[in-house]
Amino acid sequence: MAVAVAQADEPASSDYGIWSDYRIPEDRSQWHPVVRRIYDYWVAIAPPGCLPGRQHFSPLDLPPFLPRIFLVDVHRNPLRLRYRLVGTEVAWSRRHDPTGQWLDETNPSDLNAVLDRNRYMADTGRATWRRGRSFWDRDPLHRTVENCLMPLAKDGRTVDMILGVSVVFDATGREIKI
Repeated sequence: MAVAVAQADEPASSDYGIWSDYRIPEDRSQWHPVVRRIYDYWVAIAPPGCLPGRQHFSPLDLPPFLPRIFLVDVHRNPLRLRYRLVGTEVAWSRRHDPTGQWLDETNPSDLNAVLDRNRYMADTGRATWRRGRSFWDRDPLHRTVENCLMPLAKDGRTVDMILGVSVVFDATGREIKI
C-alpha cells in the first residue's frame, strides 16, 4: 500500500459513519506550516510502495515539532486505540495527558467521528487532515484545531500505529501555543 493522496478508489464515506473529511487535498498551501512539515516528513520516510512504520520515524528529525505530535497504538479484533505518547502542547491544550489511556476512555465530545476517522485510517492506510471545531474537551480558548493523522505500519501494510500532529487556534484564528 503506497502513501498516496486519496482518489476515486476510496471507500464510500458512508462506510465510515459520519467521518467524511478524509481526503488529503492536493493543494496544502493553506495548511499550518507545522502540519504540512510533519505530513511531508511522513511521505518522505515511506519505503517505496509501502506505508512507513514506527521504525522509519525518528524523533531526532523533528525536535521542534515534538510538543505537537502524538502516537496512537492500533489494536485489532476489536479495533481499539491507545495513546502511546502525547506531546506537551497537545496535553496542555487537552488539559490532561492521555498517554497510556484508551482513546474511547478519554472523553471526546464526538466519539463516533473520532472512531470513524481512525477506523478509516486503520482500514485504508490513508492519512487524514481536518481543520475545524475540536472533538475533544479542550481549554475553552482553543476553538479550532488543525490536525493531520498518518498511519504507520511495521510491515508496510497493516496499520499498527497512528502518528498525529495538532495545532490549536483561538476564536480569531490566532495560533495558540505554550
